[in-house]
Amino acid sequence: MAESELMKRVHRELIDDYDEELEMEREDWEKLTPNAPLRPLAHDRDREARNHYFKELFRLQGELVKMHDWIVETNHRLVIVCEGRDAAGKGGVIKRITQRLNPRVARVAALPAPSSREKTQWYFQRYVAHLPAAGEMVLFDRSWYNRAGVERVMGFCTDAEYEEFFRSVPDFEQMLIRSGIQLIKYWFSIPDEEQEFRFRCRINDPLKQWKLSPMDLESRKRWELYTKAKEVMFERTHRPESPWWVVQGADKKKARLNCIHHLLSQVKYSEVKHEQIVLPPRVHHPDYRREPIRPEMIVPELY
Repeated sequence: MAESELMKRVHRELIDDYDEELEMEREDWEKLTPNAPLRPLAHDRDREARNHYFKELFRLQGELVKMHDWIVETNHRLVIVCEGRDAAGKGGVIKRITQRLNPRVARVAALPAPSSREKTQWYFQRYVAHLPAAGEMVLFDRSWYNRAGVERVMGFCTDAEYEEFFRSVPDFEQMLIRSGIQLIKYWFSIPDEEQEFRFRCRINDPLKQWKLSPMDLESRKRWELYTKAKEVMFERTHRPESPWWVVQGADKKKARLNCIHHLLSQVKYSEVKHEQIVLPPRVHHPDYRREPIRPEMIVPELY
């Protein structure tokens, strides 16, 4: 195949990949009637806003790749804490941050409820195991701040454990920083009405119902307690060396772009120059023979 034809095919493949990802952005679609198929919004303003969002997202993700290369090159260690109410958009932002990055370098730590054994350990112990080594970044989808939020509101910790957390967490985070780990903490904020709307979307979307747990439903009833817990957490853990950054999350797309843009501004990276990659020619051997695949092994081609 000629080089020009090969590059045309590569270009088409890239476009197809991006198109498929755009189609997966289900928030950009609507149903005209309960049983109608999904279709794109037709309004010019909506289309223009959607195009601008994807253009900016791809541009910012290109910068994330540069940041990712710099982290590997310089052995930087980065921890990003993502906290917020249920359905605040943490997972969506984390997905867009890591979407183009090497998962061995950019890891996500989304820990389940502690086991009976973990409950007897030092509170921070299970989080320490997920901290980055040189040349890595770790995004915590919820973090040690569970104790200041869900554990406090749901009664999963005692008053003494709650107070001990606030005594310990500044020292713990200072230890991370002194060891050379860069720590960035985000709180994703959404209004009461928006959380209710997103919960209703999950209830009515078979592909997202798994996201709605009994704990989420219980937390919905305790909105005001979560607000108070968040305010106490900010008051006692927002420090110059490890500040909280609040992402306004009522608009998911704006929240994603704003958070990624801010993250890039916090990491003083520079572009790493790479040598041009040259694909070596395949070695041909005259005695090479490819054995045919048995027909019963082939997956039926239904599409």
